[in-house]
Amino acid sequence: MDLMIINDQGQQTASLSASDETFGREYNEALVHQVVTAFMANARSASSKQKDREEVRHSTKKPWRQKGTGRARSGMTSSPIWRGGGRTFPNTGEENYAHKVNRKMYRAGISAILSQLAREGRLKVVDSLGIDAPKTKVLAQKVKSMGFDKVMIIADSVDDNLWLSSRNLSNVYVVEPHQADPWSLVKFGNVLMTKDAVKQLEEML
Repeated sequence: MDLMIINDQGQQTASLSASDETFGREYNEALVHQVVTAFMANARSASSKQKDREEVRHSTKKPWRQKGTGRARSGMTSSPIWRGGGRTFPNTGEENYAHKVNRKMYRAGISAILSQLAREGRLKVVDSLGIDAPKTKVLAQKVKSMGFDKVMIIADSVDDNLWLSSRNLSNVYVVEPHQADPWSLVKFGNVLMTKDAVKQLEEML
């Protein structure tokens, strides 16, 4: 698979021959969906805690007599159908939302996403990417001049200048190859990689 190498103005200057196993894999929509869903589920924390009808603050007194009022019978104000009542099947805060995905499947899913981005011309390569000073405006202008509105940058090494320049840009996400995740690849849609990052991904995947 040949990847497009661009300059600072977004113009193609050359092409880079990359591994077909990583950047030329057939797109498997079901696998990509499973990998992205599992990644999002594993990042989810069980922080929601609800009360059942035993835990809510209430009185055990019967609201009104059983018969003769014309209203539906009721035993306690803690009933789930009452406002302020307990939940029928509450979240306990101990739920486990994790999905298991085999390592081979995860790597194949990442490769499928990268391969599809490369085929659609949304994955591009630069020789190197560095910022002389931690200036957000400088990185924003550089990304715009390359023709990107929203991009995920995968650099072989992220120094402080590059990290500090990107952290206030919602449309730019900078990571190293081992931090690339399927959800971000799908979300940003455009990927800019350095040459060394391509080699690292080939070794990893």
